[in-house]
Amino acid sequence: MNLNYRVRGGVPLRGDVSVGGSKNAALPLIAGSLLVSGETVLRNVPRLTDTLALLRVLEFLGAETRFEDGILRIRTDRLRSQPIPAQYVSQLRGSIVLLGPLLARFGVVEMAYPGGCVLGKRPVLAHIEALVQMGAVDMSTDAVLHLQGTLKPGRVVLPEFSVTATENAVLAASVLPGETVIELAAAEPHVHDVETFVEEMGAEVRGKGSHTVTIRGTKEPRPVTHTVISDYLEAGALVLAALVTRGKLRISGADESHLVSFLDVLRRAGAVWRFEDAGTLVVDGEASVLKAMHVRTNIFPGFPTDLQAPLGVAMTQAQGVSRIFERLYEGRFGYLFELEKMGAHVEFLNAHQALIIGPTALRGRTVASNDIRAGTAMVLAALCAEGETVITDVRYIERGYDKLDEKLRGVGARIERIEE
Repeated sequence: MNLNYRVRGGVPLRGDVSVGGSKNAALPLIAGSLLVSGETVLRNVPRLTDTLALLRVLEFLGAETRFEDGILRIRTDRLRSQPIPAQYVSQLRGSIVLLGPLLARFGVVEMAYPGGCVLGKRPVLAHIEALVQMGAVDMSTDAVLHLQGTLKPGRVVLPEFSVTATENAVLAASVLPGETVIELAAAEPHVHDVETFVEEMGAEVRGKGSHTVTIRGTKEPRPVTHTVISDYLEAGALVLAALVTRGKLRISGADESHLVSFLDVLRRAGAVWRFEDAGTLVVDGEASVLKAMHVRTNIFPGFPTDLQAPLGVAMTQAQGVSRIFERLYEGRFGYLFELEKMGAHVEFLNAHQALIIGPTALRGRTVASNDIRAGTAMVLAALCAEGETVITDVRYIERGYDKLDEKLRGVGARIERIEE
């Protein structure tokens, strides 16, 4: 089945819209439920193809799951260790966060290599290195990830600021007696949420949200009820939707501390926004006059690479020459070719840098959704384009955004989801 969006642009978005739960937080939290025997309850979980795919893996391992109205219940009393075949993980990069919990609980983990979006090389080296430093023996082959051994607390130095490798180390360390110090830890909001989760399970955590995290584990983690943080990447996309359509949105569930760099870029570019109260962000696209932006993506709290493509659409509507320096991934610029089809003026400097000259009146075309964030960028471009745009292969978008089309329709967008 092919899934497409048909969008008729040119309508300013107006009204109230809510940000859903973070996929990037939900996936490691779901994996973290494997550490405890009993029922874990997660609230504010987005219903996405990725979260559902990870639940299928847990069920394959013997877990019982129930998912209704954003509340996910996971019972792991009958969990068993067994190799996870490719059919369960080949399309889900997020399944890599199973390594730490399964290894910590069973002393062995064997699974096919995870798959997902193609965003350049995203090797598993950091994960293996972290767990080897904790006592694992790497027995992986070209076809299978295979680690085994009794993990021990100690000092872990990550080879890079990897979000998911940090999450694997945090989850594994949370059930090890003694103290584990994780250096060069990632500090993204979803990592902080995982650290809060293991703290609720009984671990002691110091340095949450920093690049040096110290964890004193507990031998008897307890089942918890935990609320997943809101998705700052969805919040950012909604902010940009208001700006590029010259509309006005009141966005609830936006955490200002997660959006500091992103909102500062927009402030300097002429965007008009304010927080009415904690968690409620008002964006006035009608009063905003966007000018050129210069952006370098970076690890948190720098500008998020996952908001680079959506911001590129706003650059097409800004006055002057904007510059993007994508510092983290070499495969992030595919969406710019799609924007060119719609009339954007783009100059590629190299695989990591591009110029966007604006403002440009975009025109409706048939464009592709190349990955989760590029697909979102295409939705934003379609919303402000003249005429009708068809966005193909939106299964990527629906891996990362819960009912994005419905939310946009609720604030005036003319967008249809088409199944073929």
